[in-house]
Amino acid sequence: MTAVEVAYTEDGPADAPVVVLSNSLGATRGMWDPQVPALAERYRVVTYDTRGHGDSPTPAGPWTLDDLVDDVVALLDRLGAPRAHVAGISLGGMTAMRLAARAPARVDRIAVLCSSAKADPQGFRDRAAAARSGGTAPLAAPVVSRWLTPEYAASHPSLVARLEAMIASSDDEGYAACCEVVADMDLREDLGRITAPTLVVSGAEDPSLPPEHQQVIASGIVGSEFLSLSPAAHLANLERTLEVTGALLAHFDGAGR
Repeated sequence: MTAVEVAYTEDGPADAPVVVLSNSLGATRGMWDPQVPALAERYRVVTYDTRGHGDSPTPAGPWTLDDLVDDVVALLDRLGAPRAHVAGISLGGMTAMRLAARAPARVDRIAVLCSSAKADPQGFRDRAAAARSGGTAPLAAPVVSRWLTPEYAASHPSLVARLEAMIASSDDEGYAACCEVVADMDLREDLGRITAPTLVVSGAEDPSLPPEHQQVIASGIVGSEFLSLSPAAHLANLERTLEVTGALLAHFDGAGR
């Protein structure tokens, strides 16, 4: 399948090392807004919408994880970036891992947040079916309830409303097709092939992809660094903004030392 031209935003100095941030299933590139300003002080930060999300196109499916990786490689080519640091949450982390395993020359360092090398296939197939039959709007509240811990959600109602609107406005078929990407994905054999220095971030209270998923990743990638955050659910970058931003900066800055 041909790569699609994903929608993206650039921040920071044009001549700085490139950092690409990949969104989670059901989110848009706006989910990285808390991290962008600090990263953009020293990096050329590129946020993009995964195909089927936000302003990116929804080509005819079915898709595989390699299709999503092809989109990132094509984006790097459009940016004139031979290599980049790549950070991704959930589906974005899966994309980052597959990219690092398949095209090691294109990545410098990767950060994998709240992700998995092998998720529960049936749960994601059920969600794909639900999105196709009833749209994404009914999924918004239950999905966001897994994105933030209940205590954090209760004290940040405007954030909850924004995230629910993000999911409800998702393209139904794009969301469903990406659910199927996750259902069909198995990166366990890829982990040993990843040579990029890797940071693995885990939300201790993540009900979507609990810590054992990130422990499998960290134990499979030689020399990886593991960071557990608590309290934090699935979108740890929103709930623990300072810690995640600091960890990303420290990890990417390590390339220059």
